[in-house]
Amino acid sequence: MFGLFKKKSEKEKLQAQYSKLLKESHNLSTKNRKLSDQKVFEAEEVMKKLEQLGS
Repeated sequence: MFGLFKKKSEKEKLQAQYSKLLKESHNLSTKNRKLSDQKVFEAEEVMKKLEQLGS
């Protein structure tokens, strides 16, 4: 309850964005393979940013 208005850290935001992109990629995989691949690429870029934050 006390963390209700706590702001998310940059790492938490990137993790949420990463999982969202992977989910979109999975949903698109049956409809449009090119868009699905693009979402995977974007997710990989987000993961690289996460790894840089961790270092």
